[in-house]
Amino acid sequence: MARPKPIANILADLMARRGYGRVQAAGLLSETWRKAAGDEFGSQTRPGQVRRGVLEVTVGNSILAQEISFQKGALLKKLAELAPDEKIRDLRFRVGPIE
Repeated sequence: MARPKPIANILADLMARRGYGRVQAAGLLSETWRKAAGDEFGSQTRPGQVRRGVLEVTVGNSILAQEISFQKGALLKKLAELAPDEKIRDLRFRVGPIE
């Protein structure tokens, strides 16, 4: 007789299939970004996905994109402290709508 699967395994499989893990990770990254960016940039930017160690950040306008690019080094340092598991090594800024 086959043994029943532990409920933890069933829930993990369900979360993986439904994509809930990505949603949760995106929420954590958004919160981490807001802490790293601070009040000045946090409300006017939105983090996207991390691909190959590069975090794509959407900014509200081109002036802000240029201004925040000058802070890239400090932001990377804060992100490394707040989210070392993400291994973010670079930031890419693009202008777009902030929801």
